[in-house]
Amino acid sequence: MPLILAACVVLGIIIGSFYANHFSGNRLSIINSGSNRLNNLLHIIDDQYVDSVNMNDLVEKAIPEILGELDPHSVYISAKDVSASNDELSGSFSGVGIEFVIRKDTIHIQNVIAGGPAEDAGLMGGDKIVTVDDSVFVGKSVTNEEAMRRLKGPRGTKVKIGVVRPHQKGVKEFVVKRDEIFTKSVSTTYMLDKETGYIRIKNFGENTFGEMLSSLALLSQEGMDNLIIDLRDNNGGYMAPAIQIADEFLPKGRRIVYTEGRKQPKEIFYSTGRGSYQDIPLIVLINEGSASASEILAGAIQDNDRGTVIGRRSFGKGLVQKPIEFSDGSIIRLTIARYYSPSGRCIQKPYTTGNDKDYEEDLLTRYERGEYFSIDSIKHTGPEYHTVKGRTVYGGGGITPDIFIPEDTTGITSYYKEAAMRGLILQFAFDYTDENRAKLKSMDRVQTLLPYLKKQNLLEKFADYAEKNGLQRRNLMLQKSQALFEKYIYSRIIYNMLDEDAWIEYLNSGDRVIDEAMKVFKKGAAFPTVEEEKKK
Repeated sequence: MPLILAACVVLGIIIGSFYANHFSGNRLSIINSGSNRLNNLLHIIDDQYVDSVNMNDLVEKAIPEILGELDPHSVYISAKDVSASNDELSGSFSGVGIEFVIRKDTIHIQNVIAGGPAEDAGLMGGDKIVTVDDSVFVGKSVTNEEAMRRLKGPRGTKVKIGVVRPHQKGVKEFVVKRDEIFTKSVSTTYMLDKETGYIRIKNFGENTFGEMLSSLALLSQEGMDNLIIDLRDNNGGYMAPAIQIADEFLPKGRRIVYTEGRKQPKEIFYSTGRGSYQDIPLIVLINEGSASASEILAGAIQDNDRGTVIGRRSFGKGLVQKPIEFSDGSIIRLTIARYYSPSGRCIQKPYTTGNDKDYEEDLLTRYERGEYFSIDSIKHTGPEYHTVKGRTVYGGGGITPDIFIPEDTTGITSYYKEAAMRGLILQFAFDYTDENRAKLKSMDRVQTLLPYLKKQNLLEKFADYAEKNGLQRRNLMLQKSQALFEKYIYSRIIYNMLDEDAWIEYLNSGDRVIDEAMKVFKKGAAFPTVEEEKKK
């Protein structure tokens, strides 16, 4: 009898499951709710849909849509893209060691990394890659993603690269043994004058704090008495190095940042007082491209009245993401908390759930309403907060600088804007570099390269180049925008021939934000006093 009863129970379950799967249809949603409905929907599609469906592809497309309904920064990264997304912040990757651009469906090597495998193998800037592992690699198949896929690979593996070299016939082949390529997040370090050190941080990765300490030590040896940290266009990265860097400049017991979420208890990060640069006059530079970890550092310095923040209002990303990995290697970066500056302000700018367009176009909206040109056009959505010394600061959308520097529009014409937006200036600089690389190679410093470039009548050559590429010559506008054109052209050639350090150093010359920072140091104050704030 027990065996008979057990058999009846099993049979009943089988029959019930059959009818549930094949006859109840959409009624499953009545007895299931929440995430079960999503699972059931996928099961029904897989079981009953009229055509065969690739369920993996369907899920890959569905997950980003679901996360997009939460906030602008919760994202899904497929397994094949995880490595690329982590490379920039990890501080290294395994590859051949080249910087390249894609022009006319062909990879042009812009620079080879000094001491890297490509340089060791004999590749040079200006080479055009035409084959990879004996397969032709030109045409529409040449994309940034495909180039990365073919050139990157496990350390120690080899790749055969065929190139066409300027002024040489035929294809030259090189076998490159892939190796670890180290990338810097602290991209530029040098002395602006005898007293003032300058450090540019382009993102916050695993090695940023160590790189920062090395830069500080180097500048200290060169006699640094003042320091500028440039966070302009730094879109963030890991929170930890931003906290560590802030700790170097703050006295003990000061708040740096705190985080809090629905399921995440409030966590406050305090300065340890062990920093070696607690007394150095400090200025932090920001703009609308400074986000996330950049805003943590700038906010900690500003709210503690530790230094002056100069530039334009930052991006406004105050959401904390946690990476969560799936079994197939893909991950989601899910927002689990908000972060708050020491005064208590949330830096996150407003967003509408499920409406990425308005959020993504926020910087354009700021430009159109004049925020880049007048501090009075900044619209704060949060309440007032106060720094340690009582100065007023605002939340609800980025860090507003202590000293606002409007975008310089001097010399901008419609001709210049069209030339820049169409990429003609960039293309001209690259072509000029390629055609004259042999001559330019003998000038290995900005101080020797720049005087030579100024004698080459590059503005006229650009105007002819642009006209051949469909941009009608406008002599009056060309003359009015002369300084802008020359700055852009010279800077790109310097970047192509030298390196990022030389490029940034050249761009900083005559930079209004840098000039203002130097004036602040000469006044002898690293930040506005409460009395100065009241006078405004």
